[in-house]
Amino acid sequence: MRLSRAARVTLGALTALILVIVYVPLFVVLVNSFSTSTSLSWPPPGFTLEWWRRAFSSAGALEAVLTSVQVASIATLVSLVLGTLISLALQRFSFFGRDAVSLLVILPIALPGIITGIALNNFFRTIMGVPLSIWTVVIAHATFCIVTVFNNVIARLRRVGTNLEDASADLGAGVWTTFRLVTFPQLRSALLAGGLLAFALSFDEIIVTTFTAGSGVTTLPIFILNNMFRPNQAPIVAVIAVVLVLVSIIPIAIAQRLSGSEQQRR
Repeated sequence: MRLSRAARVTLGALTALILVIVYVPLFVVLVNSFSTSTSLSWPPPGFTLEWWRRAFSSAGALEAVLTSVQVASIATLVSLVLGTLISLALQRFSFFGRDAVSLLVILPIALPGIITGIALNNFFRTIMGVPLSIWTVVIAHATFCIVTVFNNVIARLRRVGTNLEDASADLGAGVWTTFRLVTFPQLRSALLAGGLLAFALSFDEIIVTTFTAGSGVTTLPIFILNNMFRPNQAPIVAVIAVVLVLVSIIPIAIAQRLSGSEQQRR
């Protein structure tokens, strides 16, 4: 499709405007993390590395990072296992209600986080009678992290087809041998990309976490929210926000690169 010069200029201007709106606030946060001001005034009166030193020596911040890594790691592992199994079941087998099950699997990522949080909070506390803890956060995160793994794996399964698996079965290989030697090698990059996206999604999630975390569970996003308006804590929060952005960008960039490399090879 060929666009006129006016259309190209208009689209370019709109793209530039959107990128400015999205990334200028992030740039402001980055600059404020080096500001000498304790109230994040703009423009910064000076620059210092003091807030970075305090952030990396803060016991509360380090504990929050460790908690977020633990939650994201376990939720990602659970999502990889369940998301892969669900993808194989829905793509490789035909049964009554398959489309409905597929919709129910994808639905949690589309629901507003506050709805999911309230529903899981009521489920854990009222129906199950389970006290809120780090494990309730893991379960809550897994409900929407499964979707990222599911989408990546089922898309790959649709592209590769079943010819190689059928050939493996015809040669006498069992189900597990076929999965280990044929199916899994074809899914590795999709699993890695889905796992990285799931980890990033879990690591910076705050709404569902707020409703499902116990009083002693503080993830990094909750730590940021709790300290944002405390005296002399704003610059430290800015530092942590910058680190959180970097941690979120890295797995997403790797996942995108893996997906692009796979498409080029095909």
